[in-house]
Amino acid sequence: MKVALIGASGNVGSRLVAELARRGHSVTAIARDPSRIAAASGVTAVKADADSPEALARAIAGHDAVISSVHFTASDPNKLIAAVKAAGVPRYLVVGGAGSLEVAPGARLVDQPAFPAAHKSEALAGGAFLELLKAEPALNWTFLSPSALFVAGERTGKFRLGTNQLLADAGGKSWISYEDYAVALVDELETPAHQRQRFTVGY
Repeated sequence: MKVALIGASGNVGSRLVAELARRGHSVTAIARDPSRIAAASGVTAVKADADSPEALARAIAGHDAVISSVHFTASDPNKLIAAVKAAGVPRYLVVGGAGSLEVAPGARLVDQPAFPAAHKSEALAGGAFLELLKAEPALNWTFLSPSALFVAGERTGKFRLGTNQLLADAGGKSWISYEDYAVALVDELETPAHQRQRFTVGY
């Protein structure tokens, strides 16, 4: 597939570029500073600003899918959605956050007393992005939330998928590596199972 990736130079974005290239997809890697994108077969680095819907729409037009991997507090979801719609890209996948996942029925992770204050603004913005997507009448979107701990690690290809509830391992730890998250998201791209849905991944 021909895939555009917004935020290709970040922690998650760089792993997604690597996973897409590994599977033979053609990747347009979009970043404010394309020099930070590692050279790889099938990867074209492109400079574009997520804050400019017109420029972004031009960069992503003609692709089979677009993946958004940008910090929620450093971008405007309305502008991102507008760019995808203006470009006419048929599929939109979003690197989501864990804060909007439920730890009990009706109880979100971000609303728990122990949730780190430093990450609260980003988590709340991620939840707002998800609600905007749910309100879109026709956009074919998918929002993949990681587990509570989202860290650099290994690509094992072994993980579990869930829907709206936070996943944790047998010891109560909720985590996923950037590398395995990338595997799960590209799996979804190749074999759609959560269109117009949020899902989550964890060990």
